[in-house]
Amino acid sequence: MTQIPAAVQKKITVLNQHNEKLVGVLHDTGSMEMVVLCHGFKSSKDFNTIVNLAVALEKEGISAFRFDFPGNGESEGSFQYGNYHGEADDLHSVVEYFNGANRKVMAVLGHSKGGGVVLLYASKYHDVHTVINLSARYILEKGIARRLGEDFLEIIKKDGFIDVKNRAGDVDYRVTEESLMERINTNMHDACLQIDKGCRVLTVHGSADEVVPVEDALEFDKIIPNHKLHIIEGADHCYTSHQAELPPLVLPFIKEGLQQN
Repeated sequence: MTQIPAAVQKKITVLNQHNEKLVGVLHDTGSMEMVVLCHGFKSSKDFNTIVNLAVALEKEGISAFRFDFPGNGESEGSFQYGNYHGEADDLHSVVEYFNGANRKVMAVLGHSKGGGVVLLYASKYHDVHTVINLSARYILEKGIARRLGEDFLEIIKKDGFIDVKNRAGDVDYRVTEESLMERINTNMHDACLQIDKGCRVLTVHGSADEVVPVEDALEFDKIIPNHKLHIIEGADHCYTSHQAELPPLVLPFIKEGLQQN
């Protein structure tokens, strides 16, 4: 039996196209091939689903990099409510960084908003041929009122922004009209039609997702050409009680991609 070398975790900083420092952790097994993991809305590289999958990849001898998008976690830049296309470009900066450092990014994986970002990435850049979407939203106009209130459009047209407060009444983040419209105008249907037939996409979604309805996963399944769908029965949006079910779905899909390449 081949002994898999112990991985070393290293903090790495990558500059994006705006010269902002994106901070991430490389789980370095010494493998040339690697996977980049993307967190969701108002989250970070330390979100448990992302960390658990990085560790699972590491145990299989596959290097993984998890990083913070701008304005999240330790990365520079300001937090933006929408910015799906901007985050796809940030991901491209990360992929180019590692491809230029004698590595090869073979797969990208994202959770929630990060799932939308990796799909947009595949629709635009066509240089990574294994994509894993965990719980992404298909129609981005939906889900906004849940965070911003039913009259969000009226308020933002009048004031130019909405401040979202936490339970203590402090401002958690500001939503600008520009970032809101960027989200509303991001068309996942059109983007998914631009994904190459040679790009393998796996969508995983929980049947009890309380944030993004499971029906969104079925829509992705209808239009992405080379697509595999897996619904985890009873799982919520963050896979709270179903963490152990993710690696057995995700790892074989990634390893198939490695073998094909």
